[in-house]
Amino acid sequence: MESGMFKEERNGWSGYVEWKEYPKKKEAATEVLTKLGANKPPEFQFNGTPTSNTMMEGRRWKVMHTALGFPFSAMPSTSWNVIRAEKASEMRHVLEFPYNGEPLPDKLAESEITPNRHHYVRNHGGIPSIDPNAFELEVNGLVNQARRFTLQELQNEAFFPQRTVAITMQCSGNRRSEALSWNPGEGDELTSTPWEQGAISTAKWTGISLKKIIKVCCGFNPGAKHVEFFGADTYIKHNVPQNYTVSIPITKVQSNEVLLCWKMNDESLPKSHGFPLRAMVLGYIGARSCKWLYKIRALEAPSESPIQRKEYLHYGGQIGKHNGSFSDGIPLQEMPVSSAIMSPRLRDIVLHEGKIHVSGWAYSGGGRWPERVEVSPDGGCSWFAVPASNLTRKYRHAWRLWNLELPVQKEAWVELRCRCFDNAVNTQPADISEVWNWCGHLINSQHRVTIYSVNKGTEAARRGLESMSLQGVPLAPITAPSKLQANPERESCLFAERDPDN
Repeated sequence: MESGMFKEERNGWSGYVEWKEYPKKKEAATEVLTKLGANKPPEFQFNGTPTSNTMMEGRRWKVMHTALGFPFSAMPSTSWNVIRAEKASEMRHVLEFPYNGEPLPDKLAESEITPNRHHYVRNHGGIPSIDPNAFELEVNGLVNQARRFTLQELQNEAFFPQRTVAITMQCSGNRRSEALSWNPGEGDELTSTPWEQGAISTAKWTGISLKKIIKVCCGFNPGAKHVEFFGADTYIKHNVPQNYTVSIPITKVQSNEVLLCWKMNDESLPKSHGFPLRAMVLGYIGARSCKWLYKIRALEAPSESPIQRKEYLHYGGQIGKHNGSFSDGIPLQEMPVSSAIMSPRLRDIVLHEGKIHVSGWAYSGGGRWPERVEVSPDGGCSWFAVPASNLTRKYRHAWRLWNLELPVQKEAWVELRCRCFDNAVNTQPADISEVWNWCGHLINSQHRVTIYSVNKGTEAARRGLESMSLQGVPLAPITAPSKLQANPERESCLFAERDPDN
């Protein structure tokens, strides 16, 4: 293909190509990608994800973008440069391109409002660059009057009152790594990103209500049932490029639960989060909150885009390619109740004197909120409630952070668990087997963290730790007793006592 065949349609819009209005352009790109022939994803993820901060490169997606030429060939490098500029260096970079990254647990649990540099990112394509002075939002379809709005018009408070709302956004695949460690599932590195527990963050989002925009468009036509969002990023599915497109029921708009935002935590919206304008759909999975939003269309039925009809669907374990189809999947909208332990972490060695400090997050979608959080020191046999004073404030659409001094007497490997009850008394299933599904969506079973408990308040542990300290012997890794802990005189007596013939 000749370089430059895919021209950028709008001045001031870099990395954006309109696909829906140009079917011949889409056909040409599909032909190139089909001939490429080396982009078939794996069907199953048979291996567990690495425990270290190992980043997947996304080579398959880079190859496809390079094959399409300008402007796509530059997207992997320009997008990565945006991430390096906007995100903290200690982010857990899960996928380099399209970028997917989550904050480290200690950063995520630091404050109820997540700093922009630590907010998780879920991208489906490259990051476009849009001049705000060249931006327009188009609203059409089943509205009584189609309109176009500049960013300046949207930000004019004389016409559109601004709102700032604390909103927790969570990827539907958050905690997917737990599902993959139990049984293999879909293995595509992009559509099934192996998130740990950090694909969730909370920010203060500033913008205007989509309901107000629709009012200026003289309302919906009677046949309108859904609202479709178009993003300027390009997503490639089965060799077919398209602009990122999703839809939601108009009831969310009518309930005043959709914002069009240009600020995040009182700062200009970062490029990686959709600058200059994005949708924020309160209480829904993050995929419905379209970034780089440039068009809204009212429809009779849900969007026909692959993102809507072929992805973000929930299939039970009994449904596979041998006996099911896309129509067997349940479209994902609201997030279920969930919680996770941020500290301590899996396989930590924890020194304590009868109590362990445990902290984490709890969240429920759909306008519900965490009402109670409980933590177990023994794999779910007994539970301790987090005091109300140890939970952050309640929001209708945001999480609550929590912490607890958990009584733990056992010295050994112990399994900590947490569970949340929301205000509708929904709670988390006990076992991962109850929520496992092929694509690893909505994993909300009780979060489990196995740690090694060392109660330094016991006499034996105190003596041993003092001896190790004097000899410069580290506690990690935990092992069976070694010669460094030997007490020849004491052990001679003990072995003699154990001999039945003595």
